Amino acid sequence: MKRVVVTGLGIVSPIGNGVEQSWANAIRGKSGIGHVTQVDLTSEPVRIAGEVKDFNPAEWMNEKEAKRTQRFVQFAIAASKMALQQANLTITDEMAPDVGVAMGVGVGGMSLIEENIATMNNKGSKWVSPFTIPGFIANMAAGGVSIETHAKGPNICPTTACASGTHALGEALMLIQTGRAKAMIAGGAESTICGIPFAGFGKMGALCKTFNDEPTKASRPFDKERCGFVMGEGAGVLVLEEYEFAKARGANIICEFVGYGLTGDAYHITLPPPGGEGAVRAMKQALDTGHIRPEEVDYINAHGTSTEANDQLETAAIKAVFGEHARKLNISSTKSMTGHLLGAAGGVEAVFTVMALKTGIIPPTINQEHPDPACDLNYTPNVAVERNVNVAISNSFGFGGTNACIAFRKI
Repeated sequence: MKRVVVTGLGIVSPIGNGVEQSWANAIRGKSGIGHVTQVDLTSEPVRIAGEVKDFNPAEWMNEKEAKRTQRFVQFAIAASKMALQQANLTITDEMAPDVGVAMGVGVGGMSLIEENIATMNNKGSKWVSPFTIPGFIANMAAGGVSIETHAKGPNICPTTACASGTHALGEALMLIQTGRAKAMIAGGAESTICGIPFAGFGKMGALCKTFNDEPTKASRPFDKERCGFVMGEGAGVLVLEEYEFAKARGANIICEFVGYGLTGDAYHITLPPPGGEGAVRAMKQALDTGHIRPEEVDYINAHGTSTEANDQLETAAIKAVFGEHARKLNISSTKSMTGHLLGAAGGVEAVFTVMALKTGIIPPTINQEHPDPACDLNYTPNVAVERNVNVAISNSFGFGGTNACIAFRKI
């Protein structure tokens, strides 16, 4: 199996556009959650989200194309171009068939669906936009990135709910390991700040509605007063390369991507099983495929959604995998600052995981004010800490009982 390395990072997030700004805010513990501006939610029980701010798609693509491209695709293109710039990788005609795209998206262009259903109901089908179908389908993020960057290799879009971005990265890893590609642009993108997701998640009781007047305190993973997740939007992308290919072109190698685990719970459409056994197997797979001993792991970027079930069962799963070493780990949920980016979560959190490994700084879990006795590990509460990180993993779990874990190691 070929070795795979990370050479570039790109991110569009509620706490910044670009790696430098997002990482600086992450280690400061700055929340990106506020009152929603994209849609009128004044009469709704939940009115807060982690929105991307000051984003101009015309900086990353043709202005005419940007106007007819959905926001989640714009984010994917921007983050991908950022990552390629950092990797100093220009995709030439000769190289193009060997460079692919794997972009996880959980939902796609939900706001466009809403708009065109309303148009059809109010005005008739002849007024439905011809861009409706290519606008909302999830794989347009991967397609858009391919078109914009001229990457002609494997082009895939895992849609596995909140594990989409992590699955995209894992599948990209395997494509390079098995020789199907020499480089992959991989991660996740999402933007669902519109009516139906708020109504749907709200009816499930999944969203936090206690902190509408204090939005920066609403996402509080592992805290006893957590009350549900907060939606976010954005994209996180890594440029992955086969080690010899990267070395031959003189690339600046950030770290090695070594492990990937993926499992199914076969239990419930939304709830994890007792003990988080599917998460246990996903983490063990990531360690096994990465030839990592549990005691080598220094940091876990947790799924950490700020929901009752996830946070307790993820804690139990970490204990099951790491035993006594679990109490020596630094763990954090960056969702405490960004909110839950759904299909983009794994991509954004992979960027933060790699940055923790690169810089030796563990981002905090903010709003850790009231310890939950069932969540009793070191979640790096409220303040970033310095620690030498040699191995780090990132967890993502999704509705339908789908689990993913990826592992990175210093080269």
